[in-house]
Amino acid sequence: MDSNQLRAETPQPPQGGRGRGGGGSGFSAILTVFLSFIAIFVMVLSNYMMMNQSPSTIRNGLSILHQVPEGHVGVYWRGGALQKTITDPGFHLKLPFITHYEPVQVTLQTDQVRDIPCGTKGGVMINFEKIEVVHRLHKDHVHDTLLNYGVQYDNTWIYDKIHHEINQFCSSHSLQQVYIDVFDQIDEKMKDALQGDCTRYAPGIEIMSVRVTKPTIPESIRRNFEQMEEERTKVLIAIEKQRVVEKEAETNKKMAISEAEKVANVSKILMEQKLMEKDSVRKQQEIENQIYMAQEKSVTDADFYRLLKEAEANKLKLTPQFLELKFIEAIADNTKIFFGEKIPNMFLDQRLLGNFLQQLSKNVSEEEKSTA
Repeated sequence: MDSNQLRAETPQPPQGGRGRGGGGSGFSAILTVFLSFIAIFVMVLSNYMMMNQSPSTIRNGLSILHQVPEGHVGVYWRGGALQKTITDPGFHLKLPFITHYEPVQVTLQTDQVRDIPCGTKGGVMINFEKIEVVHRLHKDHVHDTLLNYGVQYDNTWIYDKIHHEINQFCSSHSLQQVYIDVFDQIDEKMKDALQGDCTRYAPGIEIMSVRVTKPTIPESIRRNFEQMEEERTKVLIAIEKQRVVEKEAETNKKMAISEAEKVANVSKILMEQKLMEKDSVRKQQEIENQIYMAQEKSVTDADFYRLLKEAEANKLKLTPQFLELKFIEAIADNTKIFFGEKIPNMFLDQRLLGNFLQQLSKNVSEEEKSTA
């Protein structure tokens, strides 16, 4: 059906009425067409956004007033092009449908990478159930990072990178090393590997820490490890018991030595006490001996002095006349009368006594002269 036929079938208004209101009906038709066009455009755009974007993105696209939460910054795209405008937390305005907004976290956040399969150097497949990566995007590098890697930048530098580094690590180590020997080093190795590549290619991303959970290994191998760990535990228990016994023996030895030293010290003190007592007794005896010797010396000196004086007195007293007198008195006291034909062999003659006394007196005089 062409336009001429459409106009022919449409009822025509009266000529008089058309002349009076022709301008108003034309404006109404134009407004109706414009509004219909806008409604159709909004419906098509809404259907497209609902099919291709999330509800939060749709709300961000339709809203004029939006809020940037604390710990985030606001990033904007206009016509798909990333803008250099970065807004701080708070309320902000934007153009609906034209400007798109996304909040980007700039505080510490934790990404959990789950179910990471890898094969060890010996060909055993193991699985890391969860690895947590704590990281932060610096505010000054938000624009460059999103320009190069998009809003989901952590998919590239956290999730994908963790898978790659874990597989690299497992392929160069045996199951024993991954599961036991060097398991405590995996956290630091993963952190260093992630931070090294981020520093080189995405300097705004800072890796704070990496936490790796124990991997899941085949059940048969796990039982073997448990048996090995049980045996190792028994050995450690035996070693610890041995250490305890040695420690107890050492303690007993130290106690015995301490007791012996105490007894020796007591004996030494007692011995020193006895020696001091003996020394005191000896000194006391020496003092008594000195006193006795002084007393005896005094007595001896007195006797000597007495005898010396007596001797001097005797020298003065023992004159020949005195000696003759004493001789005569002795003879007189011991006079015996002998009768018979023989007399005793000894015969005392008075003249002999006189000669003896004279000689004695002479000797005494010569001694006195020689002494003088």
